[in-house]
Amino acid sequence: MKIALLSSEVAPFAKTGGLADVVGALPRFLAKLGCEVKVFMPLYREVRKKELPLLKVADRLPFLWAGQEEVVTVYESVERGASVYFIDKPALYDRDGLYGTAAGDYEDNGLRFAFFSQASLAALKAIGFAPDVLHCHDWQSAIALAYLKTTYAEDSFFEKTKSLLTIHNLAYQGLFEPGVLRAAGLPERLFDINGLEFFGKVNFLKAGVLYASAINTVSHRYSREIQTPEFGCGLDGLLRDRSEVLTGILNGVDYSTWNPAADQAIAAPFTASDPKGKEACKKDLLAAFGLPSAKKDRPVIGMVSRLAGQKGLDILIEALGGLFPLGVQLVVLGTGEADIQGALEAAARRFPSFFGLKIAFDDRLARKIYAGSDLFLIPSRYEPCGLTQMYSLKYGAIPVVRATGGLDDSIQEYDAAAGGGNGFRFEGYKAESLLQAVRKALGIYARKGSWTVLIKNAMACDFSWERAAQEYVLLYQNIR
Repeated sequence: MKIALLSSEVAPFAKTGGLADVVGALPRFLAKLGCEVKVFMPLYREVRKKELPLLKVADRLPFLWAGQEEVVTVYESVERGASVYFIDKPALYDRDGLYGTAAGDYEDNGLRFAFFSQASLAALKAIGFAPDVLHCHDWQSAIALAYLKTTYAEDSFFEKTKSLLTIHNLAYQGLFEPGVLRAAGLPERLFDINGLEFFGKVNFLKAGVLYASAINTVSHRYSREIQTPEFGCGLDGLLRDRSEVLTGILNGVDYSTWNPAADQAIAAPFTASDPKGKEACKKDLLAAFGLPSAKKDRPVIGMVSRLAGQKGLDILIEALGGLFPLGVQLVVLGTGEADIQGALEAAARRFPSFFGLKIAFDDRLARKIYAGSDLFLIPSRYEPCGLTQMYSLKYGAIPVVRATGGLDDSIQEYDAAAGGGNGFRFEGYKAESLLQAVRKALGIYARKGSWTVLIKNAMACDFSWERAAQEYVLLYQNIR
């Protein structure tokens, strides 16, 4: 099959979150299964700075944009078996951030990603690649399906092309003023309750939900959750209407890059059968955060997260006063919302011997946290999939998670009697529920035999992309 993926970010070229990891890994594993895959993304300043060897495949490619002839240049990079194409329009993408700056999102994001979406379709025609499935990711490329429905509706090049929308996080929908339709060359008749109108705005993600041949989310539970008012973000009714083509595929991990036996970022290698190196990693982690070296029986809890309301930081902050008397140390790495950062910084000053905080995006330090932590905390209010729990399992940092979305799909409560399970879960979104789960985890930590079994269970978990890619191939076949 011929598969074209459109995404606003792709690792290792440009990344702000898990979306980039997914679209960076999935194409390589699809290619191994016999698919011919092309990936499209904008040529950001961040990509230019990497000075990659890019091949120009279309120079000043003309296409009709909002009733006028526009031109775009397209470059290609072959990244481990998958072709990645970059849409080059410096006026739109040669900027400091992918979506905005610390001051906020770019005001023209609607036009930026509408242009990317239509230019990608034009680029597909230019390289002669008529996809069997056009696979769009999140709101930034969901609008491409509106162009297929209108601008390219009678274009024979795409007459056999089906489409898939993957929703990585329904909370981000791409809402813009109605004038964006005319500016982006889309029919203004789409501004209708049965079209892209959404509480007086144009909703880019809604285009994908309406027009995609099929829809999937990045976990099974999240595909069910978003059909409820609590998690549906105003689109639950439409998603229920399309429930027959809505499914979930849990994201995967590329174990060639996430492997404590070979990770160059950590202090010492280790495996489930030879875990000695984890103790050195724990000491290295505490030193990296300037915390006093822990006694051997004092567990370290790690957390790597966007500092956003979704991630459960509010109940963590409320729980800190009850957490540290349990005899633990906590390290947190992330960046995000100013009020959450401020509250965490105040807590770090209050508990300097117990709480280490780094406000940064630092992949190397994140790996040290996975390798050096005993427990890994993910108290999310909601979590479409989550990758950090998969990383932490491989590195023997036992997850303590709120049972929602992909966390619920991937973490099974440890049963000491049966010896099964890979972590600890709690249901209620409150500080006491979090503390109760940590207390249970610490009870197992104190029992060396049970803890050893749990570590082996965790490190043996298989959340590989091989599994997820096979599920995507089956979904593509069903769509086609």
